[in-house]
Amino acid sequence: MKILDRYILVSYLQTFFTVFIILMFIFVLQAIWLYIGELAGKDLDVAIILKFLLYTTPKLVPMVLPLTILLTSIMVFGSFAENYEFAAMKSSGISLQRAMRGLTVFILLVSVTAFVFANNVIPAAEFKIINLRKNIAKMKPAMAITAGVFNEVGNINIKVDKKTGDNDQYLHDVIIHTGTERGGDYTVIKSKEGELVSSENSNVLSLILTDGNYYREVQPSDYSKRDHKPFMKSYFKEYTINIDLSELNQVDMEDESYTTQSMLRIGELTKSIDSFSVSLNERKEAFATSMYSRTGVKSLDINFTPAESDKYKSFKHSILDNYNSDQSQRIVDDAIRTTNAAISHLSIKKQEFKQSARRLNKYEIALHEKYVLAVACIILFFVGAPLGAIIRKGGMGLPMVIAIVIFLTYHFIGIFAKNSAEDGSVSPFIATWLSTLIMLPLGVYFTYRATTDQGLFSFDMFTEPISKFLKKIGLVKPKDK
Repeated sequence: MKILDRYILVSYLQTFFTVFIILMFIFVLQAIWLYIGELAGKDLDVAIILKFLLYTTPKLVPMVLPLTILLTSIMVFGSFAENYEFAAMKSSGISLQRAMRGLTVFILLVSVTAFVFANNVIPAAEFKIINLRKNIAKMKPAMAITAGVFNEVGNINIKVDKKTGDNDQYLHDVIIHTGTERGGDYTVIKSKEGELVSSENSNVLSLILTDGNYYREVQPSDYSKRDHKPFMKSYFKEYTINIDLSELNQVDMEDESYTTQSMLRIGELTKSIDSFSVSLNERKEAFATSMYSRTGVKSLDINFTPAESDKYKSFKHSILDNYNSDQSQRIVDDAIRTTNAAISHLSIKKQEFKQSARRLNKYEIALHEKYVLAVACIILFFVGAPLGAIIRKGGMGLPMVIAIVIFLTYHFIGIFAKNSAEDGSVSPFIATWLSTLIMLPLGVYFTYRATTDQGLFSFDMFTEPISKFLKKIGLVKPKDK
């Protein structure tokens, strides 16, 4: 390795690790702020909190690493240009591409490492963090009622305006939603005051409410009456709700029975995608066959072809002409009910297939994201390095602003595209690669401008065609030679 390559690599590595650590620290703090509601009031051990942060860190790498490469490249090459080191290199016959050669090898190694990391470490960490979050959510809820928001405690959702008392056992302005076996919150309880009563080792949490009202929606068997929203209302002076915490207090923090697409490796994702695709297609075909058979067309055994004109003509008149008015009315009513039932069944199946397709799209997005991270590292390096040489400014000022603007554009395009891909509006492949593919021509453009010692933008490319057009139509006279 030549002295120049060593100097550039050492300068880049020093800035790279410094920026990476700073950005990772910032994103970890943001994660703590995001999940503080899940950690606060749970009486968790320090070891569990540290484990939570440890498992959270790997999933931040796809955000931190590309931004680190982009910002470091702008800062380092901007500093070289600002201190005229590039001018000295060029005067010695060393081009920008030659100066970037050693770093290109390093970025390729980083990209390969990022791919391996995304395919192995991130799924394992995601598996740990999601299961740990679910186990933390099951911890004893007596201390988990946060004022101002709804909290799930046992089989109820409770919201309180504020808590008072030495142990926050007194609740004020209580609203409770309780579910039913059929799902939905059909019961609402409102109370001015409440008190949590439970011994330290008790498996029962008693919630004593005073001076409140009890509302319960009534679900009539007649669907036509449900539009009126009937309900029952009663007033109580004191009302006690007992919540069984025996299962909630016996939480195994090592339980790892929950899985999602973000926890799978490439091989597992590929198998899952194939399985889901085959299953979805088979269900659609089975449903189409079932709906066709329910129409009763097969039982008619009629072929509407010109060769069987007699049968064809017999269906030109209404079949109701063969019945009296009462019978016709019953036939029409039965047909309407059957049609409405079929439409309702179609609507339910449509939502079911839509959710299945959304799940399949998420798996495809997760598969492509593992490749995108590696490619994005390379492309953002070729965006940042020549851009730093063009702006000729090092440090954390202007390079930081430019890097954040470029990265936010890259990141938001990716988010919007992936959200569109989940519901099938955009192909998962296109949505996942869109932001990276947009950055590719930008990197080529910046590299060309920096290599040819041109500025960031050339306004002549916009003004020259306009000037020629104005001269052609005679509005501007050509200059005399």
